[in-house]
Amino acid sequence: MMHDSAALDRMFQALSDRSRRGMVDRLGHGPASVSELAEPLTMALPTVMKHLAVLEKSGLVHSEKSGRVRTYHLRKDALEQLDHWLAAHKTGWNKAFDHLERFLADEQSE
Repeated sequence: MMHDSAALDRMFQALSDRSRRGMVDRLGHGPASVSELAEPLTMALPTVMKHLAVLEKSGLVHSEKSGRVRTYHLRKDALEQLDHWLAAHKTGWNKAFDHLERFLADEQSE
């Protein structure tokens, strides 16, 4: 389970942007170069690079440079940390919703 709340904040902040979520979605299919990630977007390459820097700083992706090509990869361990956090909280949320559902059912029957 992830105990570093600052790291968790960086990941959620990185995922708060639609373009960055799209890049993460694309990287879910495998590594991609900057130009491949920029292709479907309607933004300048320097802007794409800034988005990728946010994703890399968050720990969600890492990059490798080979010659002039920088390739980005999704970090599975970071996604697992997010998944653990969500799973831990989902249990509590489901219990609260179940309690609310029973309460509302009892109120209607009275």
